[in-house]
Amino acid sequence: MTLPRFYPVFDSADWVVRAVPLGVRLVQLRIKERQDDDLRAEIQTALACCRQHGAALVINDHWQLAIELGADWLHLGQEDLDTADIAAIRRAGLKLGVSTHDHTELDRALALAPEYIALGPVYPTILKKMKWTEQGLDRLTEWKGLVGDIPLCAIGGMSVERAAGAYAAGADMVAAVTDITLNADPDTRICAWLKAAA
Repeated sequence: MTLPRFYPVFDSADWVVRAVPLGVRLVQLRIKERQDDDLRAEIQTALACCRQHGAALVINDHWQLAIELGADWLHLGQEDLDTADIAAIRRAGLKLGVSTHDHTELDRALALAPEYIALGPVYPTILKKMKWTEQGLDRLTEWKGLVGDIPLCAIGGMSVERAAGAYAAGADMVAAVTDITLNADPDTRICAWLKAAA
């Protein structure tokens, strides 16, 4: 499967609606700490935008809503795997991405035959506190050797300037969060990402 090389992750449908018309073709909606009604509305808005523009929306964590609302993609972290009904997710036809940070987690992810595997944080990240130190580019190369044809996503501290190194190290996709959302000119930054990933 060939997935877009640029994979932004956003915490609201507003960001999805802003990014997708610029040419983003794969985007994750990662919303924490929201009530179900709010979540449902956010997912519906983001799905509608992505369908209108021929983009793929990946729902982070909320597998029940992803199934209910007819999403095509789901991303699960390791903690999410503890409670998610993988059989129900697969029956619904959802394509799956899984986060990994060490060999044990990678083995667990590979056993699920996911559509992509994420490794992070490649660089230090300010997005959330993590118990893992930065993985570095050498770990990306190692992971690509282990996952083979499964697309590998680099995440954590990624920027336009660091993207080429991640691709060269073996990443098929690079995910960005704060490099866009904290940028003074997010639209221009998104366009720079699209150019770097072309």
